[in-house]
Amino acid sequence: MTIGVPRETHPGERRVALTPAVLETLRRHKFEVLIEHGAGQAAGFPDGAYEAKGARVTSRDGVFAAEAVVRVRAFQSGGERNRADFERLRPGQFLIGMFDALWRSRQEMEELAAAGVTSLALDLMPRISRAQAMDVLSSMATIAGYKAALLAAAHLHKMLPMLMTAAGTIPPARVLVIGAGVAGLQAIATARRLGAVVEAYDVRPAVKEQVQSLGARFLELPLEAGEDSSGYAQAQDEAFQQRQRELMARAVASSDAVITTASVPGRRAPLLITAGMVERMQPGSVIVDLAAEHGGNCELTRPDETVAAHGVIILGPTNLPATVPYDASQMYARNLTAFLLHLAPEGALRLDAEDVILRETMLTREGEVVHPRLRQRVRLAAD
Repeated sequence: MTIGVPRETHPGERRVALTPAVLETLRRHKFEVLIEHGAGQAAGFPDGAYEAKGARVTSRDGVFAAEAVVRVRAFQSGGERNRADFERLRPGQFLIGMFDALWRSRQEMEELAAAGVTSLALDLMPRISRAQAMDVLSSMATIAGYKAALLAAAHLHKMLPMLMTAAGTIPPARVLVIGAGVAGLQAIATARRLGAVVEAYDVRPAVKEQVQSLGARFLELPLEAGEDSSGYAQAQDEAFQQRQRELMARAVASSDAVITTASVPGRRAPLLITAGMVERMQPGSVIVDLAAEHGGNCELTRPDETVAAHGVIILGPTNLPATVPYDASQMYARNLTAFLLHLAPEGALRLDAEDVILRETMLTREGEVVHPRLRQRVRLAAD
């Protein structure tokens, strides 16, 4: 089976879907990889590195002639270049990558279906044990949490660790991490390694032990919410969120840096930090909002902008993994390779309707939207 790897065209995207390190494994399983000229250059992988591992470097048209096209950002809206890529797709072809499908409009999903491609969304991978090696969201969240802690340290007006110097003792900075999923736990671990005193909060009490195992204090509020079937915190109503903000206000005000990671798939990120809460923070404090792309956990967040309010710096990065493209690409490529080998252990894709991994990741097939949640959304939008 031929696999095409085009160069990513989304602004600021430096990752590549496959790296030279995974090509030998794919070749052993009868995959032939076509890579566009310069596709891995921004991530640190020159064309020669792919050719040395058996890939064929070709044009963009050549890549889109493959039986399956694999991307980091699989579906990009608007723009002349993106339209040209969409028109390169053909019926029966496979398109695999991250789609952010739960945020797409009805029109976009129907257009994708009408193209006749079988689209598979890695960012909808079920959180089950046998899919862990394919979990791109966890891989990318690990990087985002790490970088969030570094951004907080870089923009904070004080140092993170406690230092005993001839000029006296410098107390450690206080960091609050809101949301103890993969990104939050990595942010905790990184901030702790940098010497900060870290406190963390999550609506799921089950993560308390994980937070404490990293050396952080778990902030306990008289609120509790469970997890959904995907392992994410359940969405809560506005009354719950209002009470949560009231109880959290003191912890936010006493923190030098706040890193927020709370999100619910397919919904606007919960508002956790209001403008009033920002005003109560000390000048020189920092907020890093990892939910910026989906509305933000802070009321003042602006996606991909640095906002200064009441002396507080608010950062809203939307694609931190792309700022570490070498390692992010390596992790993504391993996840993608595991997925390809699951679907096609001998190089020929098998679409088993009983396979939960396939069922949860397939968006479109044979001209129709087939994913249950997307089908429901399309029906509701049509009514």
